[in-house]
Amino acid sequence: MTVQTKPNMAHHWMPFTNNRLFHEEPQMFAKAKGVKYWTPEGRELLDGASGLFCCAAGHSRPEIADAVHRQLSTLDYSPHFQRAAPISFEFAEKLAAILPDGIDRVFFAGSGSEAVDTAMKMCLAYHRATGNAQRTKFVSRAWGYHGVNLGGTSLAGMVNNRRDFAGITCDVVHMRHTWSEEQRFTRGQPETGANLADELEEICKTYGGDTIAAVFVEPIAGSIGTIVPPKGYLERLRAICDKHGILLVFDEVITGFGRTGSAFASQEFAVKPDVITMAKALTNGAIPMSAVATSAEFQAAIFEAAKGDRPEFFHGYTYSAHPVACAAGIATLDIYANEGLFDRAKSLSDHFLDAVFGLRNLPQVSDLRGYGMMSGIQLTPGKTPGETGSWVQRALFDEGLHLKATGDALIFAPALVSTEQDINDMVAILQKVLGRQI
Repeated sequence: MTVQTKPNMAHHWMPFTNNRLFHEEPQMFAKAKGVKYWTPEGRELLDGASGLFCCAAGHSRPEIADAVHRQLSTLDYSPHFQRAAPISFEFAEKLAAILPDGIDRVFFAGSGSEAVDTAMKMCLAYHRATGNAQRTKFVSRAWGYHGVNLGGTSLAGMVNNRRDFAGITCDVVHMRHTWSEEQRFTRGQPETGANLADELEEICKTYGGDTIAAVFVEPIAGSIGTIVPPKGYLERLRAICDKHGILLVFDEVITGFGRTGSAFASQEFAVKPDVITMAKALTNGAIPMSAVATSAEFQAAIFEAAKGDRPEFFHGYTYSAHPVACAAGIATLDIYANEGLFDRAKSLSDHFLDAVFGLRNLPQVSDLRGYGMMSGIQLTPGKTPGETGSWVQRALFDEGLHLKATGDALIFAPALVSTEQDINDMVAILQKVLGRQI
């Protein structure tokens, strides 16, 4: 089959992309299998970012394709407003079985951004239901990423994600991020920095703890380049939230489904939030889907406050609990279980991090961070912010490796099915490119 190598690109406005540069030098994928991509011309690339942290079980899994085909042939779509498809209850039950103990009520949406906005509304609804309607403020962190819908844009702590949209944002206060100079080249959790959680206590003093609905954090800040929490930091956040009656929300869109070596980072770090958001690897990236999970007690508070026959929660999406996405999700969870991929991630982590930290002395590396099967490679900055990251990302593509860049940070997070040799091959390309002087 002949593949058109350069289609008419005038009509597609690409997301998070320098469209003008892309039109001049397009970088495209036409095929994927396992831990590899192929360009339309047939050139092979290793996938060092699991797509966009989605394809934890590798690309083009036949088990997922077969499940999707069967579901499309049986029930292609079902509305979930006052109706339902049985498969959605099956999927929610299977998902609840791997979530932290007591977090077992699941609301489905279509993307990580939708999950975050859903969680924000849930927190507001919970406080209204429990007689605390004055709790309308949210707290998140600098350098945090929580999607691009209205709520997530408000929570965002990355300036470029907020700069052009300040007039539409919600009431959010930001704590500082947890990275510091002394943490450079720290593998795993930094020993110091737990005290940074005390900024939440100061925010409570300034605004009143009883005005804050929830704190949203990524257990590991992913999109900014894998900022691992200091030891004791998440525990301290949990304690301060408990003290002031604030809900704690973990955004596990990236860290969920084995990336840390446990099903969820909340389990890995033994800190239980009130709400968890998830997406990406939920369906191995095959069909867009996300979910928000909370406890039976949280759900009951909202349900019991509802009057008459009205819906308890006036929120949802046309594609909530889409039956085809549910089929993909069930097949994905089966792969994770049958192949022991969460345990595999834990056992592969040492080799992965050894390889990553072997990049330490290269000219284009200014910092390395990592935990489990995700790492951040901070690049030596150029004349303008993001200049080095853009150059390196494109150079890696030319050399046969796909990685995600945010500004001058690379996020290296290969699929959990990767072999040690796959990782060695990916790092060899990184060594080649990052060893160059620009």
